[in-house]
Amino acid sequence: MSSEAKRQKVDGETETSENPSAIPPFLSWCKKMGLELNSKVHISMHGTVSQYGMLAHEDISTGELLFKIPRSALLSQHTTIICDLLEKEKESLQSRSGWVPLLISLLYEATDVSSPWAPYFALWPDLTPPDLPMFWSEDEQTQLLKGTGVPEAVRRDMENMEKEYNSIVLPFIKKHPDTFCPEKHAFDLYKRLVAFVMAYSFQEPMEEEEEDTGKEVFPPMMVPVADLLNHIAQHNARLEFTPECLRMISISPIHAGQEVFNTYGQMANWQLLHMYGFTEPHPQNCNETADIRMVTLKEAALQGAVSEERVLVQEKWDFLCNMEMVSEEGALVFGCSEVMTDEEVKTCLKVLCMSAEEFTEYKDNEGWEEDEDEEEETMTIQDIAYLPKSWRKVLHGSAKLTLEDYATDFTTDQELLNDRTAYAKLSPRAHNSLQVRYGQKRILHQVMELSGK
Repeated sequence: MSSEAKRQKVDGETETSENPSAIPPFLSWCKKMGLELNSKVHISMHGTVSQYGMLAHEDISTGELLFKIPRSALLSQHTTIICDLLEKEKESLQSRSGWVPLLISLLYEATDVSSPWAPYFALWPDLTPPDLPMFWSEDEQTQLLKGTGVPEAVRRDMENMEKEYNSIVLPFIKKHPDTFCPEKHAFDLYKRLVAFVMAYSFQEPMEEEEEDTGKEVFPPMMVPVADLLNHIAQHNARLEFTPECLRMISISPIHAGQEVFNTYGQMANWQLLHMYGFTEPHPQNCNETADIRMVTLKEAALQGAVSEERVLVQEKWDFLCNMEMVSEEGALVFGCSEVMTDEEVKTCLKVLCMSAEEFTEYKDNEGWEEDEDEEEETMTIQDIAYLPKSWRKVLHGSAKLTLEDYATDFTTDQELLNDRTAYAKLSPRAHNSLQVRYGQKRILHQVMELSGK
């Protein structure tokens, strides 16, 4: 998780979930907490792409400090008023997500009018979360997002959320009746706070050597001011972490009147919608991706195969599973210009297209081959056209099968996107869903075209 979570405004839409009058008290609180804001910028709800944002009212050069946040102003399991209680109970608060301690902190602080972070929470009346798909009906998810992978991600989120609340959070709440109340700190509030954390929290970046040692990932935390900045792929600011504070630095010139944009990283539109409730209109998101499920590759290899060949395909699939190269839930990821999972794509296609003799030899060698003299470069989308014909056939079939999973076809979505009158009549949810579908289908069509040559 990185910075904030906001969707872009749609023409004619009004924002109702924010409170402009809360900004002055919030800025006073920031000053009291030691947060330093560059005089060249200001927080606003007007002139921004979505909700709150930060605007420059003077030219800003590359490398300027936009604001600095002392760590004492961050809201986490270590700074909450109930930090000692959380530390005492930390063994019982372990969870797969790692979010439970922060969520319990927010349950307490967001419902306590005397909380030191009350001016921060006042920015979001009633803690109204961004319009994430988790708040859509199942019918809406199916109608608008079928085939995108978002409904499946939401389903997993809900299952994990309910499991963590019922098995960890609720027992903790009942164990501490002087601090919490099951009716006040109910699942509905917990769900909204999960969305709040998904959309607005940050995580401390890990150094490469820490990742290599398998060190536990840092838990999320709330970062006032930084979480108000909007996101675009071509951002102009970056958050830096130091032991004493967090610093937002400009990474390119920002002219007076322009908005300051942060980024949460390389996020495809389906990820932006799932976690943050908005998308970047085509073709602005250079990080767009499309997934082909690994099992779909197997299905494509099985198409047209006779019984003996089908048995061999299944044997190859089982071998790839044992190699941990594939899984039933796994996906092959294709970007706008690169194949993001090129090693998996090449290995899967190579094995699935081997003759029986080649596969027997490959198995006997346990999948190992002699190292190439030079390390291969990252596979580009255009490289698909130069793959062996048998590989391209399987890849073409898998892209075609994937496109059949969507509720609408590529041409229909393309025509709707290009029809400005019809597009303007869509609801915000339909807008965002169309951007997700079209971006994915565009990449899948490119894969089909290149693999069909």
